[in-house]
Amino acid sequence: MKEHHIRVARTARYHVLGDPAHAAAIWIVLHGYGQLARYFLNKFDGVAPDMAFVAPEGLSRFYLDEGHQRVGATWMTREDREMEIMDQREYLDTLADALKAGNPGASINVLGFSQGVATACRWSLTGRTRIRRLILWAGSIPPEPGPNVLGQRWTDIRMDIVLGSSDPYQGEKELQATTARLDMAGIQYDLHRFTGGHTPEPGLLGRLVR
Repeated sequence: MKEHHIRVARTARYHVLGDPAHAAAIWIVLHGYGQLARYFLNKFDGVAPDMAFVAPEGLSRFYLDEGHQRVGATWMTREDREMEIMDQREYLDTLADALKAGNPGASINVLGFSQGVATACRWSLTGRTRIRRLILWAGSIPPEPGPNVLGQRWTDIRMDIVLGSSDPYQGEKELQATTARLDMAGIQYDLHRFTGGHTPEPGLLGRLVR
């Protein structure tokens, strides 16, 4: 048996809060595992009226319950991962190009939450989009980029790392591993802690994006 790949066109879905064509800044926000973009985007409603928030949805959807009533999306799995990474990079670059075409002066900023953190990292490291700010909320840097790659690609990005005090999926061990890799690469970042779990905290979220 020999494995093959073929490129196909498909339709991707994203949701928008605000007006990207007239926004002072555009935030592309990447949801976590099993979420849908429109529900994740609700977290940003009213956070910064002068900005636009754009939530693309992961390309792979699945049922979350045995009754097939609840649907979630994921950015990738370990199966055929290199092709998944390539597809998500092209998807997000294409979306950013479309947003910039309508508002060339707006900066592109990215927030990744949970599984969306790895997606945000991979895109910012390998994509063609120039990203001004990167917020990594409750997730880890993917394992593949070494300190040289991180240092080269993230040298001009303003970065924030966020973690809740009672997050059941990310704890002190994961946080220390992330900050150690950034320190080794010479990356400047701001670390933010809040009282809460695995969710965007509205007050801190508003302060960071503004």
